[in-house]
Amino acid sequence: MDTGHPTHTARVALVGDRSPHVPAHRQGPPMLAALLDTDGLAVEPYWVGTEEVDAGELAGFDGIWLVPGSPYRSEAGAVTAARTARERGVPFLGTCGGFQHAMLEFARHACGIGGAAHAEQQPGAEELVIVPLSCSLYRQEGGIRLSPGSAAHRLLGAERATARYNCGYTLAPGYLRVLHAHGMRFTGHDADGEVRVAELPGHPFYLATLFQPELTPEHEGPHPFVRAFARAAVRSARGDLG
Repeated sequence: MDTGHPTHTARVALVGDRSPHVPAHRQGPPMLAALLDTDGLAVEPYWVGTEEVDAGELAGFDGIWLVPGSPYRSEAGAVTAARTARERGVPFLGTCGGFQHAMLEFARHACGIGGAAHAEQQPGAEELVIVPLSCSLYRQEGGIRLSPGSAAHRLLGAERATARYNCGYTLAPGYLRVLHAHGMRFTGHDADGEVRVAELPGHPFYLATLFQPELTPEHEGPHPFVRAFARAAVRSARGDLG
């Protein structure tokens, strides 16, 4: 544990429509704040509503966390946040709805699927990249398995873990191949082989999870994915990202 005084404070954008009724909104910021005591990581979060997203302004942050809470007031804002982080090398964490919209962004702008749609907003669209889960994961827990050698596996230090969900949508299996062909790596799956974690090798830090690491109980300490995201944001604040 780093008990010294931090020399750099990371400015992190929490992109989402803040609500006291969303558990992740209540628990995410305190988890970031706890990292100052546990790891010596100073992170200053700023809420950015999806209707307020500006790519130029977001690019000035040291990290972007696309938080749960969909349907977002602005799908375009959520997609822009994911695209800004991906294209400009800003450390990125997307959880639950953040995972879904990160995959939607990648399908549209990296894979050229211009009609890629989310079933929550456009249930009748022809190219539904994000679809309802066959079994709802609202307030559910489940086991996941991480691919050996992946960033997710390295951060968790184990091939298996327990994930906490509050989710009803996921990536349509029929689009896995094309997203993979354009560089997205799917490195976490549930017991049925359904995708739960995605990452982009070569990006300073890009991790998206269908589950919500911010729902980790306080007594367990900050989730390793949140800790790694914060550490990348602090490196960005220092100008140390490779």
